[in-house]
Amino acid sequence: QVPLVESGGGLVKAGGSLRLSCAASGRTDSSFRMGWFRQAPGKEREFVARIWWGGSRAYYSDSVKGRFTISIDDAKNTVYLQMNNLKPEDTAVYYCASAPALGEFDYWGQGTQVTVSS
Repeated sequence: QVPLVESGGGLVKAGGSLRLSCAASGRTDSSFRMGWFRQAPGKEREFVARIWWGGSRAYYSDSVKGRFTISIDDAKNTVYLQMNNLKPEDTAVYYCASAPALGEFDYWGQGTQVTVSS
């Protein structure tokens, strides 16, 4: 098991910002990746961003590129998702997840709700 604990969600107005955090208790060396995903009501879970421990190779979905930034604090075993210029369509439950280098994301946090009002 790799406990992942998200925090930082909440209610914000359109155009506002939030920072999500995900604290990991394992698989925190550079052979593992961390990702953020989200699931809106009635929709499938979608990829948001991912990064490798060590901070390299950040990658974003087109829907958040230029607005969201994923980062890692290796000393704190924590991955962040800075979300700026939020839009109502960003409303979802956000999950962090862990994956081995060549594998699928297989450990998931409990999720944190982000609600953006118009």
